[in-house]
Amino acid sequence: MNQYVTGSVIRELRENRHMTQAELAEKLMVSDKTISKWETGKGYPDITLLEPIATALGVSLTELISGRKISNINVSANMMRSNLYVCPVCGNVIHSIGEAVISCHGIQLMPEESQKADENHMVNIEQIEDDFFVTINHEMSKSHYISFMAAYSFDGVQIIKLYPEGSAECRFKARGTRRIFFYCNKDGLYYVDVNRRR
Repeated sequence: MNQYVTGSVIRELRENRHMTQAELAEKLMVSDKTISKWETGKGYPDITLLEPIATALGVSLTELISGRKISNINVSANMMRSNLYVCPVCGNVIHSIGEAVISCHGIQLMPEESQKADENHMVNIEQIEDDFFVTINHEMSKSHYISFMAAYSFDGVQIIKLYPEGSAECRFKARGTRRIFFYCNKDGLYYVDVNRRR
């Protein structure tokens, strides 16, 4: 079981709420000795108590299970710092401006780490009036394809979903676009900086 659900973290969350072991025990309808056992690592809470523990400690169940505290902090409204998540089961693409705990199909997703486009993922960006026409020389079979492309600016994100046996191309509004991301279903997330390509 994740240590966030037990031990020192339960104690820390309880103390942050200025709650005694007895007060937490009363809310959960268990003994204060039970709370003490959890906090010292001599026992674990029953799975049926996870939701009541999260409620009593003022965190979401997802935060409690994931082991990550979520804080609603301003990320300076800079979309360039946002994250992309991709479900390995269904290919769902999720965008997050700040820190988040995200799951799909029962799997906790981690933010994708991007790498600079390489010789196997060559990108061509052509400006046509107010748009960027982006093409990638890449296989688009059912087993190996570009899943989506995303254009990032400092104040917005444009995401376009692509499909196997389609074309690895799309159009984005050029205004403000600084970076293009694209996701290969086998090799992961890549990027290319637009302002260097004009």
